[in-house]
Amino acid sequence: MADKKRILSGMRPTGPLHLGNLHGALANWIDMQERYDCFFFIADWHALTSSYENTETISDYVKQMMIDWLSAGLSPEKCTLFVQSHIKEHAELFLLLSMITPVPWLERNPTYKDQIVQLASKDLSTFGFLGYPVLQAADIIIYKADGVPVGVDQVPHVEITREIARRFNYLYGDTFPEPQAMLTETAKILGWDRRKMSKSYDNAIYLSDSTEQVMEKVSKMITDPARKRKSDPGNPEICNVFDFHKLYSPQPLVDEINQQCRQAEIGCVACKKKMAKNLIAFLDPIREKRHHYEERPELVAELILAGGSKAREVAQQTMEEVRAAIRI
Repeated sequence: MADKKRILSGMRPTGPLHLGNLHGALANWIDMQERYDCFFFIADWHALTSSYENTETISDYVKQMMIDWLSAGLSPEKCTLFVQSHIKEHAELFLLLSMITPVPWLERNPTYKDQIVQLASKDLSTFGFLGYPVLQAADIIIYKADGVPVGVDQVPHVEITREIARRFNYLYGDTFPEPQAMLTETAKILGWDRRKMSKSYDNAIYLSDSTEQVMEKVSKMITDPARKRKSDPGNPEICNVFDFHKLYSPQPLVDEINQQCRQAEIGCVACKKKMAKNLIAFLDPIREKRHHYEERPELVAELILAGGSKAREVAQQTMEEVRAAIRI
């Protein structure tokens, strides 16, 4: 791994993974594990920043997320998979970094401001919520990651990490590299109601959904709203089902649906059934692997422990350097 650049990323365990998670991040991770020294972690401490009042589901979500990762194609032989809270060094570095991070850096964080508005029903006036970018910085630089795969909206998170690393190096000597944001392309995928696919909107198709559940959700998908009858020509470019066809159906069928819809040669119900067949075929291997791991909880536990051991070895080495730099 020494000749490979190291990348790090994580996900909060807030529920089962859906197609939006797969195409938004997980598919890129699966590709990256072939080319980089990858560290991927389940961010259970980060889940507390906005869900500190309800923690009873986090432990189960951690296990389910690991199963989703393994089922989708992440391999413990190709990357390091671990749980954030199992590596206590993250908390130690978070504490030390919090001593040197100016509060205005955190208050100007655009995500902080946005979530205060979006989650107005929750009491987010906590130090943990304000300071989560510092914990995020600790997560990244403790492994001396070269890059962090993110979407455009997450670039400010990486920039705060770079600023914190730069400040530490200025105060105590060069210790941390400044990680680069690695912009990743993601496929457009919406929920069955054409809003962003989200657990909170109850509009998601999950990697663990049964064939029956997938069929039911596809049947509710919104198509071209201007097309009232089968005899009306449709516009595939504004149809959510067609977007799914482009992801899961073979190109000849995509071309065929495109033409038939525009010429009113196929109805929306038939179009949905064709797409659902290909979506289910895509999900079948994932569900098969998921069943394998669900039947072997001891194997999942072993993999979590093994990944934690690999991550801890790196984190402990970094913290030895940090303590020496600070002289404590």
